[in-house]
Amino acid sequence: MTQAAVRSVDHPFFARVWPVAVNHEAPVIRALRQENLVGLSGRVLEVGAGIGTNFPLYPDSVEQVIAIEPEPRLAARARAAAAVTPVPIQVIDATVEEFGTGAQFDAVVCSLVLCSVSDPDGVLRQLMSVLLPGGQLRYLEHVASTGARGRLQRFADATVWPKFLGNCHTHRDTERSIVDAGFEVDNSRREFTLPFLTIRPVVSELALGRARKPLAGVGFTSAGRAAVAAGRAAPGSPARGY
Repeated sequence: MTQAAVRSVDHPFFARVWPVAVNHEAPVIRALRQENLVGLSGRVLEVGAGIGTNFPLYPDSVEQVIAIEPEPRLAARARAAAAVTPVPIQVIDATVEEFGTGAQFDAVVCSLVLCSVSDPDGVLRQLMSVLLPGGQLRYLEHVASTGARGRLQRFADATVWPKFLGNCHTHRDTERSIVDAGFEVDNSRREFTLPFLTIRPVVSELALGRARKPLAGVGFTSAGRAAVAAGRAAPGSPARGY
């Protein structure tokens, strides 16, 4: 793995509120995190590790996790979490954009992070480049809604939401970006959560899915497109408490 000069991200307010949020995460969200990691093996790259919330959920079949977290306050807490997990985890202060190319990982994990990167399309192309052929992208992400919730998301994105919440943009068509980067989507579904705070409808729609780097070349078949469409048309049952 090669890196350019490491560039940190400074989000002091978000670094204070995010640990509180994930430490009070609803059990249903924790269950979705765990489902996102089921069956992983080999070398894994986790993008935007935060405080290491996923770390204890990795299966024993994973040989190593390289976890990147550019916010230094969050990275420090992630290192503390990595020190007590059975799976070997190395936390690196970096952005995914700073990683060199070259296939070296069996899987990439993104959990509630693609909404906050400045260039999601570029990041996804970078993730494609570091995956081995056939390697998986596992994602659990906030995604754009329609109707009144979608209008609320667009308003939030244009005002204070990104400024105070780590550059989070709620109204992104993340799964379309995954497709456009060349990933083949194997399965995808939507989960809707019931907010405990009135602001939470902004981020109450989640996409849980698995995509992979094609074995040869870069393409996207009609079956993969159908998986994304099915995930949008048939969301999971409403969940409680997020």
